[in-house]
Amino acid sequence: MSSNTWTVLDESHAALRAVLAGLRPADLTLPTPCESWNVTQVLQHAAGDQLGFAAAVTGEGWPAFDPFAPSGELDGDFDAFVAFVEETMRASAAAWATIAADATDAPTPLPQGKMAGWLGAGACGLDAAVHAWDVAVATGQPSPLPDALAERLLPVAREIVEPLRAYGAYAPALPDSGADGSAATLLRYLGRTA
Repeated sequence: MSSNTWTVLDESHAALRAVLAGLRPADLTLPTPCESWNVTQVLQHAAGDQLGFAAAVTGEGWPAFDPFAPSGELDGDFDAFVAFVEETMRASAAAWATIAADATDAPTPLPQGKMAGWLGAGACGLDAAVHAWDVAVATGQPSPLPDALAERLLPVAREIVEPLRAYGAYAPALPDSGADGSAATLLRYLGRTA
């Protein structure tokens, strides 16, 4: 077992935790930048993806729902839902802690399959960080996506996103102004208006 800590994943989870801390029950039905999904659905999707990344590594604990068709319905109360999202981040962090820093064939739930460890952990982080931004925008919170984190996630996005657009996972890229910081560049690449 590795004692590796994937900093990019830790920072991405911190971004998602920051917006969870600022969330109120009334926020759950607000629309988000993810077309046709409200805050609950974005968080269900993000949680399901974290479970998927964890399960790809461990072989167990796959989400019991389709992360790409989130219901928007809570199984429990607000606090239980927030705790569930937190648990999914812990599961993915624990799974990725077993992957060596120099791994070349880390398992992922992505159609691309196995990939370098830095790329797989970055993909898991990218999902958490960008959906944290979506929730922050929807709920009027400050952006949890600093330029320093976005700068590290941008090469990951450029490696994995194009094939995923065919599955509808990301909107078409928007033109980059060239004058924005790394967060705006990343968000535009992922089809979001920064």
